[in-house]
Amino acid sequence: MAAAELDRVDRALLAALSRNARASGSALAAEIGVAESTVSLRLRRLHAAGLITGYRVDLDLPRIGVSIQALISVRLVKHDRREIDAFRTAAPHLPGVISLFHMAGAEDYLLHVAARDSSELREFVLTHLTGHPAVAHTETNLIFEHAEGDGWYELIG
Repeated sequence: MAAAELDRVDRALLAALSRNARASGSALAAEIGVAESTVSLRLRRLHAAGLITGYRVDLDLPRIGVSIQALISVRLVKHDRREIDAFRTAAPHLPGVISLFHMAGAEDYLLHVAARDSSELREFVLTHLTGHPAVAHTETNLIFEHAEGDGWYELIG
């Protein structure tokens, strides 16, 4: 389904779900002004087309004992396809990795990582990154504050 194939109802439904993925079908129907059966049908179609890929829970990490988050840039030794694929396959499953971004520019990857404390973060870098044969260089930047943006909603509106 191309972006041009999304009508006003599809776009409104995606925007509403982006604001509250737990909203009930009846709440979504009331918000966008359609029947609940229309919401159900549209959700099935959007899932089948691959536009909705899942739902998630956002946790307050410090409240569950995860007090440090960092963005770690990674530069690979060489741009050999096997090395890139090996790192790309392994990195999202390393302990504490929240997100992995493959980048253009001076750095090859950016990892968003969470840890309980600075010792755990240090151990992550030493064990899983600097010890990885494909990694040439890392740079760790601590996150002091993170705020979710909603400016992208207008892109689906």
